[in-house]
Amino acid sequence: MIQLDDLGFARRSFREVRAVAWAVGALGVLSAGVGAQDGGLAVEERLAVVADIGARLERSYVFPEMAEKCAAHLLRQLEAGAFSELDDPEGFAAALTAELQAVSGDKHLLVRVRQPERVDLEEADPVSARLQRLARMRAENFGFPKVELLEGNVGYVDTRGFQPPDLARDTVTSVMGFLSHADAIIIDVRENGGGIPETVQLVCSYFFDERTHLNSLYFREGDRTIEYWTLDDVAGKKMPDVPLFVLTGTSTFSAAEEFSYNLRTQERATLIGATTRGGANPGSLQWIDDQFEIFVPTGRAINPVTQTNWEGTGVEPHVVVAEEEALEVALVEARKAAEVWRGTRRDALKIWSEVREAARGAEASFEKGRNEEATATVHGALRAALDLGVLDERDINLWGYEYLQTDGVEMAIAILGFNAEEFPESANVWDSLGEAYMLDGQADLAVHYYEKSLELDPDNGNARQILEQVARTRRGD
Repeated sequence: MIQLDDLGFARRSFREVRAVAWAVGALGVLSAGVGAQDGGLAVEERLAVVADIGARLERSYVFPEMAEKCAAHLLRQLEAGAFSELDDPEGFAAALTAELQAVSGDKHLLVRVRQPERVDLEEADPVSARLQRLARMRAENFGFPKVELLEGNVGYVDTRGFQPPDLARDTVTSVMGFLSHADAIIIDVRENGGGIPETVQLVCSYFFDERTHLNSLYFREGDRTIEYWTLDDVAGKKMPDVPLFVLTGTSTFSAAEEFSYNLRTQERATLIGATTRGGANPGSLQWIDDQFEIFVPTGRAINPVTQTNWEGTGVEPHVVVAEEEALEVALVEARKAAEVWRGTRRDALKIWSEVREAARGAEASFEKGRNEEATATVHGALRAALDLGVLDERDINLWGYEYLQTDGVEMAIAILGFNAEEFPESANVWDSLGEAYMLDGQADLAVHYYEKSLELDPDNGNARQILEQVARTRRGD
């Protein structure tokens, strides 16, 4: 038997080991008594695969020290004969994966056999391969195969993958639009095997109103970190206060775990089900040779709250139940939460009624010329409603326009002025305030606010057109 040290492997880098391995295979040095089994893998083929894996890990695995340990472990196992009986590719790939994960604890680190038909198509006709992948995603509704409204006005969505956002965005928009009037929402990721972090970011963004740091991904290459924050703007309505439940299971993996972990650590959702698989290290699939490929984790997740992640441990739900019972348990809790939420919304109507009553008092003050008193009354009522989450920027703007349409320009200026103070980065509120002042005959202030709007949004054609009209009028054109 030829020992690895006979070839000087113990003293070589893995790049050198890989080169020697291929040379050994090409020259047939190991052919006597240790060549290919009938229809199986030759020793030199196994050696070449192990050497290639070692070199790839040393080059790009996110944990350099662990890369060396894994690579050295595979060589020792190869020398000890651990793979000598594995002459079939599937068995060899499974054994390599088991050894790598035993040392690293990294469930993303795996070796598998390349599918010949997929490989042939990718190489011969990449466009057809892409179209076939797109057809599969479309057949699964881009990861959202089921969405429905259950008894008690509880929304339910089954997710099976977070597909690329350029493909899944329209589906996400439709799903979130469907859920937007539910009094509680259940998102099922029990069969979700992962996907793209940007799509996780997109879906999470619907459930937060304030900009929130969800997760970070550190990558070894370039020593760089990418931060994922909730998006300020999404298509449709955000649901920051709607009771939210997430169903987890033993098949929940990778990006689906990030989704669950994000919502758990931000205390935004109640997780129900089983602890997830525990894979937190993103990476890429790399071809070893014509038969094998390896997924190499090149990064790791860093949660901004815990400063760690779920690698190896999984995400533990708040309520641990058999995953097949998770939906039933969640429905009970969601219906209770929905009833409370409906009560909160009834309280919101009461608060809005109080705001309208205060507005009637302010109207009377304006009629008597007590403008400062009236403005203070309006601002106080709006402040209370805003703090309680009853009104938002859009609601306040619409209310201001109600007064503009009924010649209540003073009330409109008070309301829209409050909105501009509270949301100074919104081009729309300054545009609306400019319109109110223009109707009140205060052109100089109107111009000032239209210019402010245009500064924030250079594409605001309305503000630009009005400013040009004012300029022409002043020139006497």
